[in-house]
Amino acid sequence: MQVLAFASQKGGSGKTTLAGHVAVQAELMGAGPVALIDTDPQGSLSEWWNERAAETPLFARTSIAQLGADLERMRAMGIKLLIIDTPPAITSTIGHVVRVSDLVVIPTRPSPHDLRAAGATVELVEGLGRPLVFVMNGATPRARITSEAVFALSQHGTLAPSIIHHRTDFAASMIDGRTVMELPSTGKSAREIEALWTYLAQRLVRNHRHMVVPPTTYAIAPQTRGAVAVGAVQS
Repeated sequence: MQVLAFASQKGGSGKTTLAGHVAVQAELMGAGPVALIDTDPQGSLSEWWNERAAETPLFARTSIAQLGADLERMRAMGIKLLIIDTPPAITSTIGHVVRVSDLVVIPTRPSPHDLRAAGATVELVEGLGRPLVFVMNGATPRARITSEAVFALSQHGTLAPSIIHHRTDFAASMIDGRTVMELPSTGKSAREIEALWTYLAQRLVRNHRHMVVPPTTYAIAPQTRGAVAVGAVQS
C-alpha cells in the first residue's frame, strides 16, 4: 500500500477537491482499491464522499492515535492506495500524516499569499524527510501570474507538470459527490486530472519506501455509507 497525503497551511488551496479527484482517477486507472481518510475537522472530504452514488473509492475513519495501526490493517485488507486529506494549518495532525506518507502533495494557487504560505508546509515535510511535490491549482489560463508562480515554486521543489486550471466544473461536480471525470461531458479539466494522476503514480513508484509500524489494536470505524469495515474490503 502506498500513502499519498495532501497538505497545505493555506486554506482554500483546493487540496480536498484534488484529493477526491485523484482518488477517483486512480480507481479509474486500475490502481485500486483506493481508500480515503479525512483528518480535517471540517470534514469536507467525508461530506463529499457521503454524497457519492459510487461505492469507490472506499472511506475509512480513524484517529491520529490509531493511524499507524489502522494503516497496517488496511495493508492487510488489500488497500493499494491510501489518500489522506489534512487540516489547513500546521498542526501535530499533519506531522503524523506526513511521517507515514510516501509522497506529500502541496497544492498551491498562483497568488503571493499562497506562495508564502507554502513555505511552512515545505519546512515541515522536509524536516521529516519525506518527498514532496507542488501542484499548481486554480490557475487562470495564459495569466502572467501563473507563469511567475510556476517559476517561483520550481526554485523550491518539484512541480507537477500538470497545471490544474480554475473552471466551474470542479466545484459543480463536488456538490453531489462526483468528479469532473464523472460528468456527462468531460473536457479539459478531466484531462488535467488524468495527467496529474499519471505523474503522481510515477512518483509514488519512484519514491515508495516500505514502512514498518509496530502493531497495535485496530480501530477503523465505519462512516455513514459503505466505509471500510473490520476484516473486509468492499469492491
